[in-house]
Amino acid sequence: MNGIAHRLQTMFPDMVAWRRHLHRNPELSYEEKRTSGFVADQLRQWGIDVRTGVGGYGVVGHVRGTADGPTVALRADMDALPIQDEKTSEYASTVPGVMHACGHDAHTAALLAVAKLFADNREELKGSVKLLFQPAEEVSPGGAAPMIREGALDGVDAVYGVHLWTPFPAGTVYSAPGPVMAAADEFTIEIKGKGGHGGLPHETVDSIMVAAQLIVSLQTIVSRSTDPVAPSVVSIGSIQAGSSFNVIAETCRLNGTVRSFDTAIRDGIVDRMKQICAATAHMYGAEIILDYKPGYPPVVNDEAEAERFFRVAAHVFGAERAARSPLIMAGEDFSYYLHRVPGCFMFVGAGNAEAGIVSPHHHPKFDIDETAMLQSATLLASMAVDYMESERKAQGPVE
Repeated sequence: MNGIAHRLQTMFPDMVAWRRHLHRNPELSYEEKRTSGFVADQLRQWGIDVRTGVGGYGVVGHVRGTADGPTVALRADMDALPIQDEKTSEYASTVPGVMHACGHDAHTAALLAVAKLFADNREELKGSVKLLFQPAEEVSPGGAAPMIREGALDGVDAVYGVHLWTPFPAGTVYSAPGPVMAAADEFTIEIKGKGGHGGLPHETVDSIMVAAQLIVSLQTIVSRSTDPVAPSVVSIGSIQAGSSFNVIAETCRLNGTVRSFDTAIRDGIVDRMKQICAATAHMYGAEIILDYKPGYPPVVNDEAEAERFFRVAAHVFGAERAARSPLIMAGEDFSYYLHRVPGCFMFVGAGNAEAGIVSPHHHPKFDIDETAMLQSATLLASMAVDYMESERKAQGPVE
């Protein structure tokens, strides 16, 4: 299929309109009823076979070409975040306390454009394309695994996904072979001491003091118990304890996250956390309960599909605009798709300092350079077409 970028360029106003509609009407994870309905209605208008209610509010569209060939899956996530939109733009969220602060609205709009492109040009497709509009990426256990269980990847030979990324400037694209995004785990630690009067500390077991010692010790896991060339993170995100200035708190609760790219490192961190909790409890006479919740595994790109990315991106955007992605400590349940079939997760720059688009992901003023949607759609469509055409050539002439 030739002229993909040009054909998608004609749809750019539609992408903007779709994205802004979704941005005004965000829905949280597991609540994407109207969003999935909007997506399904668009796909049906273009004559695309549609399944709804896949793994929750997931939508799967299937565009079959007129020629036999492989099946490629393309994925976009649809959920928003529990954040109050502080932008003053005309497309700011109309839902109090909920906004698209990570670009999922734009992911959906870009994949809708790809869907229309392929639906309008089925006769040029040398295979078929599955369009995966996924709910609940922002929260574990997420929407990818349920969609897979309900057949979203059945018959699929390769899978590709894109994340718009404001730390990268618009007009650039990034990926890498192997790990690109971290395993994202959560933990809660309950500390039970002995409460009492703030003026009589010797009669208590101060849970806040124990928590302070525990936090300091946990920070040594990365600095002293893991390989310094293997990236990992242990972060405490919240601490809750106490109710008065003159009362020593009986209980304290910590909540945090562990990020890693390697299974052995991940397991080693968990083991060390258990040891530190047990030793700290013994030392101060407290009870410490660690509840560790494994989250999404790391996103690990197939080596050959990452090579395809660099080749396709250089051809479509120019080699100077395609770069190797650094490791990113954020998590993504696209990892589950990559555990099932070969594929590649890619980043498209969406920041624009000159236009004031500089707020990070999950920020109340988050926004994107909307031209990134055109690059995202072009990259997804080009990867799918390249895979289909390459596989047909590898199989030789059809008898």
